[in-house]
Amino acid sequence: MNKKTPQRMGRRQFLKGTASGLAVASALLSNGAQAAEKPAARPRRARPGANDRVVIGSIGVGDLGRRHHLANCLLPNERIEVAAVCDVDRNHRDMAAQMVKDRTGKRIGNYKDFRDLLDRKDIDAVVVVTPDHWHAIISIAAMEAGKDVYCEKPLTLTIDQGKAMVRTARRYGTVFQTGNMQRSDPRFRKACELVRNGKIGKITKVTTHIGGIDAGKWEPVQTPPAELDWNFWLGPAPYADYSPNRCHYQFRWFEDYSGGKMTDWGAHHNDIAQWGLGMDGTGPVKVHGKGTFHENGPHDVPGSFEVTYTYANGVELICHSEGENGAKFHGEDGWLFVNRSRIEASDPAILEIELGPDDVRLYNTGDDPNNWVNHYANWLDCMNTRERCLCDVEVGHRSATVCHLGNIAIKLGRELQWDPKAELFVNDDEANRMVSRPMRAPWHL
Repeated sequence: MNKKTPQRMGRRQFLKGTASGLAVASALLSNGAQAAEKPAARPRRARPGANDRVVIGSIGVGDLGRRHHLANCLLPNERIEVAAVCDVDRNHRDMAAQMVKDRTGKRIGNYKDFRDLLDRKDIDAVVVVTPDHWHAIISIAAMEAGKDVYCEKPLTLTIDQGKAMVRTARRYGTVFQTGNMQRSDPRFRKACELVRNGKIGKITKVTTHIGGIDAGKWEPVQTPPAELDWNFWLGPAPYADYSPNRCHYQFRWFEDYSGGKMTDWGAHHNDIAQWGLGMDGTGPVKVHGKGTFHENGPHDVPGSFEVTYTYANGVELICHSEGENGAKFHGEDGWLFVNRSRIEASDPAILEIELGPDDVRLYNTGDDPNNWVNHYANWLDCMNTRERCLCDVEVGHRSATVCHLGNIAIKLGRELQWDPKAELFVNDDEANRMVSRPMRAPWHL
């Protein structure tokens, strides 16, 4: 692999140096067309057997990637062997590698460039816990390299990126799990099963409450810390001078890297709304919204907002920044509220209803109260069977799309018509220009 700093490589060097060529096989080009010739995926390692450990590389080992995924999900799991970690922050990857050594006694691969990790033929799968603007590039490269993928939510930065990821996963038969782990929580599954089976009557609307911006006080521009490759962190995003508020968790308040609370918590609760309404393979047909923006600092995502989506069956989904975090289904015969701490209904008897043999049963990943246990087990099980995961790439894409539609509607300040089949706005060139964004060279799909 060419070891030159990635931001200084020319296009030819870059294409030669990527794990997959990064001429992404199923990605849309900027004009919506596909590449004329597409590289074949690397041969996948033999399918792991039921008793085999899955060899995993963890890409993005900051707070969530290291303290949660690595420490709580990967290392305790006897079905997983962590073989490598990767991060553009040296401190993060060194701490992650040390954590693995302390727990297992083994020294593992330690990489700054994700392409070096993807070059390893012994790695079966990767976990991607980077900022959102890197999800598509890394996940697609991993799929082309023959790896299965677990990618955190929100799955994408733009709608077109999600379309590209779905097409790539289908081309290579990737087992892909999106980190919408609430679907692996028995409470959320129960709520959606009750809704889907009409136990609160015909649904009239769903309300989701996901919180507003909490960016804090802006810190001035400064020299990046020596351990952080800031230009690599920015990657495909436009260049910006470093500030501590611009990276790590605070990246969520900049549309160059994320979509604020709309895509952060919205990717969770709007996902549950989609599941409860049975809309996983589609989406709303109309959206309008309003919002305010943060006055202190350069943050450019909505701080407070209310967005209304209308589905083809007339049901409305209303997404709020205010109110108790959670999702509430409103039916003609009652309501049902669910979040990560509880499930309740207008009549407690609703929660005691036992589903019958002819009732709809939703994808069940397990009844462990720790939804992460169920979610990872589902991914590992599907690697063995090659079936689709509970939160397959298309599920993650469709739920992220709902959130992107909300941000676009707020920005344009008018009602938009959406065609969920074509995945384009209806007769609206201005809005359609916002379903994708250019990437800073040399990065591209």
